[in-house]
Amino acid sequence: MKDERRKELGLFLRTRRTQALRSDYGLPPVGRSRERGLRREEIAFLSGVSVTWYTWLEQGRDISPSRQVLESIARALHLSDTGLSYVLSLGGYSSAPPKGPVAADAPAHVQRLLDALDPNPSYALSPDWGIAGWNRAYEALYPNIGTFNASDRNLLWLVFTDPYIRDLLPDWDVTSKRFLAEFRAETGQRLGDPDVEYQVERLKEASREFQESWDRYDILGFESRERQFHHPAVGVLQMEHHQVSPSDRPDLHIVVYTPAPGSDAGAQMQRLMGR
Repeated sequence: MKDERRKELGLFLRTRRTQALRSDYGLPPVGRSRERGLRREEIAFLSGVSVTWYTWLEQGRDISPSRQVLESIARALHLSDTGLSYVLSLGGYSSAPPKGPVAADAPAHVQRLLDALDPNPSYALSPDWGIAGWNRAYEALYPNIGTFNASDRNLLWLVFTDPYIRDLLPDWDVTSKRFLAEFRAETGQRLGDPDVEYQVERLKEASREFQESWDRYDILGFESRERQFHHPAVGVLQMEHHQVSPSDRPDLHIVVYTPAPGSDAGAQMQRLMGR
């Protein structure tokens, strides 16, 4: 296990342990009021491992936990399926991480697909969450996208640093945290990758909200869901958020916003694009 993954695994397990609700385990508060946080001894007992072994895991020691041990700890911490996958990926029990630099631009056939999805706002997301391509509808929804150079055209960077997006998203506080949790789940295997580390470190410096959310170690898998956008020209658009990956480019996610059932978003997008 690489040093970066050992460190991340230890910090993730410790954060999940200290944030756990004691009542979920049938345990009383510590003292009079501390309702969150389990002791290492308690998690070790529930996982069927020694306290020393579990402590070494949290400390990021150079040990090699088995898949069964990691699964047992994940169950003891009540992790979701996404959390379990994240822990296993940090432990080396998943497919090999992608190699090589991340392409700044989507290949031509992916860009043609994005163009064909007009008037549904769509973009291609790279493994480091760089926006590698987009269509006219997405640029109509978010006009600033075409003004950034490739190094700044990263979804997390834009969400946490561009005031336009804060105005565009009525639920920015919730959505920004969800995006970060999805990013963390997806990039676990790429820890140590210069592209990922570059984005994380500069966001820590640029955004207090990012730093606070990053330190929570939240993990979420992507789920299609309804989203709201408040566009200054057409008002509130009710959209559904979907994500797919081309079979020949599984490293890219195609993100598509379609009109929510019963909404006027389709007509609003047509007006926004001047059709």
